[in-house]
Amino acid sequence: MSIELRSLDDAIPPKEAKALSEDIFHETAELTKEFKLTSPPWFHNFLVNIGLREKGLCYQWSDALYIHFLKKRYPHFSFHLGGANIGEYFFEHNVLVVTGKGGNFGEGIVIDPWRDSGKLYFSKLKDDTKYAWKHRVNREFCQNGK
Repeated sequence: MSIELRSLDDAIPPKEAKALSEDIFHETAELTKEFKLTSPPWFHNFLVNIGLREKGLCYQWSDALYIHFLKKRYPHFSFHLGGANIGEYFFEHNVLVVTGKGGNFGEGIVIDPWRDSGKLYFSKLKDDTKYAWKHRVNREFCQNGK
């Protein structure tokens, strides 16, 4: 992942890309434990919706990651909320998107730990053909973080 992160901008130092990559994997592992994740993701959603799990819906993943990384110091990166199929109850999906500082959302990297039940999926946004991602600039996110 650090190679993908570095590819966002030539000005990104290798050390910072490596640190962010490690932090993304670490925070994903922490949230996987905290959310008591089950597989497949739609079954975990069912457990959340009937009250047997507290968290773990895709927007809770993206919000927790977004809040986590806004609190960190990664001066060469920007963090964004992304969504697909917005407003479609069973099909809406939310992710974190990482760009180079001030970079274009469409050139970012999708960070999606929900998709594979805690196994981190990441790719350039344009290469993720499963979803048509949109920048959720005005979406209110979960203020209480994790």
